Amino acid sequence: MTEHSPSDLQFYLTAETPCPYLPGKFERKLFTHLAGKRAGDLHDMLSLHGFRRSQNIAYRPACEGCDACQSARVLVDDFERNANQRRIWRKNADIVGTPVDPVATQEQYALFKRYLKTRHQDGGMSEMSHIDYEFMLEDTPVQSMVVEYRIRTDLDQDDGPLVGLALTDLLPDGISMVYSFFDTEAHRRSLGRFMVLDQIERSRRLGLPFLYLGYWVKNSPKMTYKSSFQPLEILGNGDRWQLLDDAPTGQK
Repeated sequence: MTEHSPSDLQFYLTAETPCPYLPGKFERKLFTHLAGKRAGDLHDMLSLHGFRRSQNIAYRPACEGCDACQSARVLVDDFERNANQRRIWRKNADIVGTPVDPVATQEQYALFKRYLKTRHQDGGMSEMSHIDYEFMLEDTPVQSMVVEYRIRTDLDQDDGPLVGLALTDLLPDGISMVYSFFDTEAHRRSLGRFMVLDQIERSRRLGLPFLYLGYWVKNSPKMTYKSSFQPLEILGNGDRWQLLDDAPTGQK
């Protein structure tokens, strides 16, 4: 088997765009393509170095003078729900998460657009068409899965209204949450946090030690919720995973 390292691949650098997390900052991304028979292996290796997947692209931040974005993962075996998370879990006892193939549906897209309109109206995804959404779910060169979250209509039914969706990748050491969205009108349910709790349990049942949550940004209110899933590791300098409380992070 051929071994790969990041230095073996051809990388590209995006132009600067306004940072979505820190006002007044600009972001750039380093990226490479995932293609061919080795796409899955490359994705697994790059994930350990802080890369995320978007369709057939693997990317990580490469911002000049700033290293605030840190890859984050939950230590599944050591995770225990805190009091607030236990309340969220009980509050959503009537929700069933069902794994389905990564195939886009009109019902999913309608919920996706409502979510963007409420939470990310000015974001780069706000103008995504149904075809764009199809590419987001279906254009994957790796092992991916969609979990649909529906309110159970009775004790034996899980075909109620769709209230959330999580697109995930399966890695050798964990589940990576690629993208998730939910019904923002059901704000009392804390559906975003509930889906993370559910994915932790799915990782546990699969015997996988980590749940990858994407990037954590210390001074971004949008990212504060991730630090509540303890113990949490982040990828620091030298590509070393460290517990959040022990890791030096922030802008240079």
